Amino acid sequence: VQLQASGGGLVQTGGSLRLSCAASGDTFGNYGAGWFRQAPGKEREFVAAIRWMTGSTLYADSVKGRFTISRDRAKNTVHLQMNSLKPDDMAVYYCAARPRWLVGGMNKANDYEFWGQGTLVTVSS
Repeated sequence: VQLQASGGGLVQTGGSLRLSCAASGDTFGNYGAGWFRQAPGKEREFVAAIRWMTGSTLYADSVKGRFTISRDRAKNTVHLQMNSLKPDDMAVYYCAARPRWLVGGMNKANDYEFWGQGTLVTVSS
C-alpha cells in the first residue's frame, strides 16, 4: 500500500487543520491506520490511530479532546482533524499503516510497515 499525506500548513495558535492520508495499491480495510509526528530535535511520537474495520480509536494524551481521527471508506482515506492547535503541535506529521491482524496497542511505530511522506504543520504563536 502507498500512502499520500496532505493538508499541512501554517496556522495560528488556536486554529484548525485537517490532514488527509490517501491509500493506493490496496484498501485501508486490510490495515490499521495511525498518525505520528516528529518535531525538530525530537523523536517521532504517536498521535492517533484507528482500526479501519471497527472504527475504534486511540489518542495520545497530548491531543485527546482536540484531535479526531476518522476514516472515509469511499475514498480509502484517513483524516486527522486538528483543533485548538498549539505551538507544541508543530511537527512533520506522518500517516502509517499496520496489518489489521496485529493485536495490542496501536501506538507503537515499529508495528507500522508503511509510511507516507509526511506533511508539515506549523503553528505560529
